[in-house]
Amino acid sequence: MAVQIDGEKCTGCGLCVDACPVEAISLENDKAKVDAEKCVDCGQCVEECPNEVIRMP
Repeated sequence: MAVQIDGEKCTGCGLCVDACPVEAISLENDKAKVDAEKCVDCGQCVEECPNEVIRMP
């Protein structure tokens, strides 16, 4: 399972993109999007998100 991102609350700051060690997160239409095939559930993006819109499954 991949981390879950609340697209309604995401501000598109990109901090999660920079934090992801496996490049599983990208910005699409100024919102974070996770590639479930790449995500390894490390939680680094969860720690980095200032708006707390990313959570572990």
